[in-house]
Amino acid sequence: MGSFSIWHWLIVLVVVMLVFGTKKLKNIGSDLGGAVKGFKEAMKEEQGKPTELPRAGETSGTTIEGEVKEKQQS
Repeated sequence: MGSFSIWHWLIVLVVVMLVFGTKKLKNIGSDLGGAVKGFKEAMKEEQGKPTELPRAGETSGTTIEGEVKEKQQS
């Protein structure tokens, strides 16, 4: 009883098709495919951009916070 058989999945598929209709399911599928395609294109564009590293002597304007546990004297 832990897993569903093929008959359970077929019944669920029929109920979903009756509730939404095949035209609406087709539109959902094409919208989802377009979203995935757009996401992949955006990822390719982002990977193609060169990353800039700060030059020597320049700071990026970030602050690093920390706590000193022991102070060493030299």
